[in-house]
Amino acid sequence: MELKKVSTEKAPSAIGPYSQAIVCGEMVFTSGQIPINPASGQVEAKDITAQTEQVMQNLGAVLSASGSSFEKAVKTTCFLAEIADFSAFNEVYGKYFTTKPARSCVAVKDLPKGVLVEVEVIATL
Repeated sequence: MELKKVSTEKAPSAIGPYSQAIVCGEMVFTSGQIPINPASGQVEAKDITAQTEQVMQNLGAVLSASGSSFEKAVKTTCFLAEIADFSAFNEVYGKYFTTKPARSCVAVKDLPKGVLVEVEVIATL
């Protein structure tokens, strides 16, 4: 099965040896997105709400570039720096993932660049 790398300037460039997403058959697998503003290359948002909004904008751009969308998501994995941010994160997350895909959400010790949130998605095309 052919693998297709997905790349868009509307989301942050990979900060390591990986692709923004990979299309495999009729599925797209995104890399985790953190709240980097693609225009500046910097983390500008300070709180969990603003950082989650930026993550969702980045994911939307990657999903769109792959030929998919939030509505076609089947599974998400969400990483929070603080589980206390769970409710505020859910408020933003729920505006984007209205079809309620399967999800895992965990608190982790650290995230790249000291951010508060990272989200990855598996979706259909």
